[in-house]
Order: sequence, then C-alpha cells, then structure tokens
Amino acid sequence: MMARIDTLLAQGFSFSVEMSPPKTDEAAARLDDVFDALAPVHPTFASVTYGAGGSTRERTHEVVLRLLTRGDITPMAHLTSVAHSRAELVAVLTGYREAGVQNILALKGDPPPGADGWPAGDFNHAIEVVELVKEVGPFCVGVAAHPEGHPQSPDLATDRKYLAEKLRVADFAVTQFFFRVDDYLGMVEDLAARGVDKPVLPGIMPILNAGSVRRMAELCGAALPAEVIRRVEAVSDDPVSVRSVGVEIACELGSALVDAGAPGLHVYTLNKAEATLEIARALGLGSA
Repeated sequence: MMARIDTLLAQGFSFSVEMSPPKTDEAAARLDDVFDALAPVHPTFASVTYGAGGSTRERTHEVVLRLLTRGDITPMAHLTSVAHSRAELVAVLTGYREAGVQNILALKGDPPPGADGWPAGDFNHAIEVVELVKEVGPFCVGVAAHPEGHPQSPDLATDRKYLAEKLRVADFAVTQFFFRVDDYLGMVEDLAARGVDKPVLPGIMPILNAGSVRRMAELCGAALPAEVIRRVEAVSDDPVSVRSVGVEIACELGSALVDAGAPGLHVYTLNKAEATLEIARALGLGSA
C-alpha cells in the first residue's frame, strides 16, 4: 500500500506530475516510458485525470492501478461528479479502496463537449464529493484551486469562500495552471486570513504550443500575461523556439514559487517527460 499524499507533503518539498489517461493501448505503453523517464526526479505523486463526464473512467483506473503495481510513484485518482449518481461514485471509490488506492482528487468536473441532455448527477458542488470520499474510506483527499478564480464563479471573493470551505474538509489542494506568482500568493494569503493553512500546490504547465495553451487558458480561466504573450509571439514562427521559451517561462515561475515558500510544484506534463525533466534540472530537483 502506498503513502497518503498529506503524509508525503509533511515530509518536505513536493515535485508532482499530472497525466491524462491514454486513449489507445499504444499510448498506454508510451505512458509507461514517460514514467520510466521521470524516475530520476522521484515524483512525490502522479495525478491521473478523469475525462469529462467520466469518459475515461476505466483507463484512469488502469493507469492508477499500474502505478500501484510499479510501486515507484504514488498515484492520485481524479474523480468527478458530473453525470454520475451517488451510487456510481460509491462503486468507483469502493473499487479504489479495495485496490489499496489512498489518494483521490475530488472534483465537480465538466460534462463532455456538446453533451446537452447529459444527467447533471447527484451532486452540485465539489465539497459534496469530498465529503462522500471521506465517507467511503480513509482516503487522503485533494481538491482543485484556481488562483485567478474559477471561471464559473461570480467573483473572486465567492470562489475563495468555497475554496476555504473545501479545504476545511479536504487535506490539500492543487491549483490549475497559472503564470503570475502574485495570483498564487494572494490566494494563499486569503486562505490563511480565513483560518485555512492546508498545503496548496501550485500547478505549472510549460507552453509547448502557443495555440493550445491559449485554448486551455480560456477554458480554465487563466490569464496569459502580456509579457508571456510577447515572449511567445516573438518566436511564434519557430515551434522549437516556442517550446524553448515556454519551458524557460515555466522554470522562471517555478523558481519564483520555490523562493516564495510554496510547498511544492505540480507540473502538467501533457503526457510527455522532456519538458518536466528540463524544469526539474533547472530547479535542481532529483538527479535528472
């Protein structure tokens, strides 16, 4: 049985990664290669996403169990409530509990694109999912945080209020990716003022493709600062240079977060190892 993430975070600085479930058997084999490549960095844990509306439920489960079998990286399974009944979520959680999975990221989630008519599910808020996870088993539960506010929140104050409520029940949080250190620090200070001091891991996503990061930023509500846009657009005619600048920006952000006392860094890998390893090398992590 692998460790709880809150126990790992209590031991010191964390460097974690996020993966998406592979869509094919060939992609699954390549994902194992990614985990092998990341081994020298000794990731504290790897979170495995859960497709919109639970569309990757089985493959998420397969990757999480594969990590348990490997034994070198602690897995955290994402779980969303959209389009799921309470009974369905209990069944998924029971399966994880019986398999020895100890860490769950509890999310409300989104329905699949164009999923008009999908059932909303039995829960309206992520905190209800957190409470259910705690009810089903002795899981360590993480939640999502948005330094700039969730795009569906009416305002930042409301978003922070709900985040504080989630973290009073959950064990830690992982942020959506962002590009301004002050957004993260402001969120942590706001939580502290509300009496919440659970660890909040900042999420970093290196820009590997200018077009894709713009689309993802729009979906999650992350702002692309003018300076980031300027640096990327200055080399936009050269994909290799865009990638180089994107990794450089991620390294600068990671360094600033470490200097500011963040409890760790969570890298959105896009199922590739190279950029994550470059960030680890730049920050002197592991033996990468």
